[in-house]
Amino acid sequence: MKIRGTLTLALLAVILIAADLVQRFVIAPSTRVFPSRRHAILAGWQQLMALAVLVPVRFVGGAQIGDIPQIPGGSGILILMNHQSLLDIPLVVRATRPGYPRIVTRERYASGKPLISHMVRLYQYPTVNPRATGRVDLSRLAQAAASSPVPLVVYPEGTRTKDGGIGRFRRAGLRAILPARDWEVWVVTADGFWECARLEDFRANVSSIRGAVRVDGPFQGPGQDASSEAVDAFIGRVEAEMRGSLEVLRTTELAPEAGP
Repeated sequence: MKIRGTLTLALLAVILIAADLVQRFVIAPSTRVFPSRRHAILAGWQQLMALAVLVPVRFVGGAQIGDIPQIPGGSGILILMNHQSLLDIPLVVRATRPGYPRIVTRERYASGKPLISHMVRLYQYPTVNPRATGRVDLSRLAQAAASSPVPLVVYPEGTRTKDGGIGRFRRAGLRAILPARDWEVWVVTADGFWECARLEDFRANVSSIRGAVRVDGPFQGPGQDASSEAVDAFIGRVEAEMRGSLEVLRTTELAPEAGP
């Protein structure tokens, strides 16, 4: 129903505009005034923002979102998630609690986007330009990954697929990140959200969402001394794991109910 979708988008717009002001004038200053509480402040705020999106989507939009499994927070955690919809970020944030993740983000989101651009800077999200990622950019990404005190999230497909299937992994970023440290790798797979890939899709289809999230792992990363062959083999393994998890979601949890 487009009416429910329109109401949900309007409510989210109001929430995000208000949240942008709170983030700039309350949250960010608080992290400077209370540096010892920075992690707790940022964790609480990011979790609140994820709920501020998902709660209206559920109760105003009518979406059905199942329980979201949890991944332990902390350093040395790498989360790989498939990319289906506008809800991917709040979903992975709710999976990463207590605490919060840093999300590898497209460079264009670092400026000009209310709330989001300031959040990219405040949370020190690593940024990439998928169309022009050179050696210097990959080195910077590896350094950010190696030093992150919180989990790092990567959407290895780089873009959303039209049917919600798993697209081919873009490997350059993972080849830089995986040898940066000894990782504990978790695979997050979501399905049922792909018809809300764009704002117009969201407005039309939010009430028909029947979504589910699956978490697999942990898998031990290839390690800092791994060869390029071992890194590629590991990427292939987790890509196959994600494809298999999507198939499980589609054939069990999200399979159409049998008729009478």
